Amino acid sequence: MITSTSSAALARRAARGVRRAVAVSLAAGLALAGAALTVPTAAHAADDTIGILAAPAGPDGSADGRTRFSYAADPGQKISDQYVVRNTGTTVQTFTVLSTDAFNDEAGEFALLETDAEATDIGSWVTFENGTDRLQFELAPGASRLVSFTVSVPADATPGDHVGGLATSVKTPSGQVVLDRRLGTRMYLRVSGDIQAGLSIAGLNADYIGDWWNPFSGSVRVRYTVENTGNIALASNITVGASTWFGIPTGAEQGDGIPELLPGGTRTYETDLPGIASWGYLNAHVTLNPFVEGDDATKLLPVPATSRDTILFAPPWTILIALAVVGIALIVRRWRAKVDARRAEEWIAYTEAEAARKAAEREVVGAGSSS
Repeated sequence: MITSTSSAALARRAARGVRRAVAVSLAAGLALAGAALTVPTAAHAADDTIGILAAPAGPDGSADGRTRFSYAADPGQKISDQYVVRNTGTTVQTFTVLSTDAFNDEAGEFALLETDAEATDIGSWVTFENGTDRLQFELAPGASRLVSFTVSVPADATPGDHVGGLATSVKTPSGQVVLDRRLGTRMYLRVSGDIQAGLSIAGLNADYIGDWWNPFSGSVRVRYTVENTGNIALASNITVGASTWFGIPTGAEQGDGIPELLPGGTRTYETDLPGIASWGYLNAHVTLNPFVEGDDATKLLPVPATSRDTILFAPPWTILIALAVVGIALIVRRWRAKVDARRAEEWIAYTEAEAARKAAEREVVGAGSSS
């Protein structure tokens, strides 16, 4: 998902979300050659540092430029690969390399299970040279080790993407707590079978925000949840807009990209569409254009776009009040006209009656005189 009260606030929040997603991806999902984790530690001398470098590697023990492990396999198949770990710090450190599962956290971002958590999916399929899903060893400053591992796909593995990662952990005491410094590399394994790709939009609703007295300057706030209903990981480009009577667009559409969602993952968003007048009837819509992330061409496939809309009412109160005042004035004027017409008719009838009465009196008086 997120709360924003203006387009500027939304932009700042989106920027923070992007920065946060990039930071999580770098810390939990990417191990780039030459990017070392170097921090001071209170357990050693003031100039001692802890540094971790870990990346996919070739058989020669050198990082081979991959930013993630990406495989495609059949149920029951085994895959072998390598991972290079280097101590870029200044002290001897104990490294723990482990395989674990990935998930989307509460913010919908990519994350790996904690070091001590037990993996149940792809993290449990990986074994190192000691036959377990984690390996521990010491490295002197500047030293590196090539870690070989095997991914054994179960015979009953379900089709689609199984996502996890290899994490390199160094734990050091710091006062009363133990710091767990980790550097992770994402691992994607697509099991053959019935591949289903799709994102859906749920919980879509919208509100009109603006000053009641100014019908020409407002915004529409759209809230929606994106859910990965398929069995492969997908990112998406997204477009949010609004239209009014007869489908006429109003305001400016907002477009952005959303981070990768794992199968079953969800994330809730909120977008403000500025510059929309209160036309009475408004139709807000959201369109997703999903795609497969990564540079593995064998996994790329077309994914159909999906869209959803919702109707909201934004009455132009000042216009309605003005129309109401005009309407009341017309009604009062018509009523007064009817009243005046009735009074005129009554007056005419009265004067005619008086004239007739006086004429009758004169005839009576004239007849008496004649007698």
